[in-house]
Amino acid sequence: MKTALKAALLAVVISGAAFGPVLAAEVKVGFAAEPYPPFTSPEADGKWVGWEVDFMEAICAEAKLDCVITPVAWDGIIPALTSKKIDVIIGSMSITEERLKTIDFSDKYYNTPTAIVGPKSEKFDATPDGLAGKIIGVQVSTVHQDYANKYFGPKAAEIKEYQTQDEANQDLAAGRIDAIQADSIALGAFLKSPAGECCETKGNVVDDPAILGAGVGVGIRKGETELKEKINAAIKAIRANGTYDTFSKKYFDFDIYGG
Repeated sequence: MKTALKAALLAVVISGAAFGPVLAAEVKVGFAAEPYPPFTSPEADGKWVGWEVDFMEAICAEAKLDCVITPVAWDGIIPALTSKKIDVIIGSMSITEERLKTIDFSDKYYNTPTAIVGPKSEKFDATPDGLAGKIIGVQVSTVHQDYANKYFGPKAAEIKEYQTQDEANQDLAAGRIDAIQADSIALGAFLKSPAGECCETKGNVVDDPAILGAGVGVGIRKGETELKEKINAAIKAIRANGTYDTFSKKYFDFDIYGG
């Protein structure tokens, strides 16, 4: 009986070897641990939802990867990737020359403007002169922190750093700071919330690709060529077969992929 069972199991193994692995390779996908709607947010039961969750599920299905969401503090997410605690980053991470010194990226999967938001009661624009003397909140270890320090820092009263974007949003709503800078889509979600009723978009900042990057990509360890090729092929496929547009329409009434 045991001999027959072993023979049957061996046949399954041989069959799997001939026709490919039965199970897809597990890939730990690093998400920022804090909410970043409409891209990623944990529900009360711990389930993650949002546009980037749908994106992840689509590319992992297309590439036949068994993806597992692994929340990581944002300011430690690149070290988590390089130390192999996670395998990729899907977290609205802009592709920049500075980051490319440490990690690699997939092709872009979206690209949206950077905006400044402030109180409706105050009139100013998204320029260094408009933000002169103001306290501007930014999330630490982001392109927005780098941009604000370069362009607004010399004239601003302070560039105040926060561990999460939500903390910056809350301080703006409470009147503790004068403005915040972040991705226009993420700030749009804040403005639609009860806390964001206080505020409005003051405008988009002048683009600087050297700082703000050339769109958002999947962060990948250097040397992971096969994984990068699979992810790039999957991004291309879901763009071509309509899957990308289908789930994007649940969140946006415009093309988030950008120019």
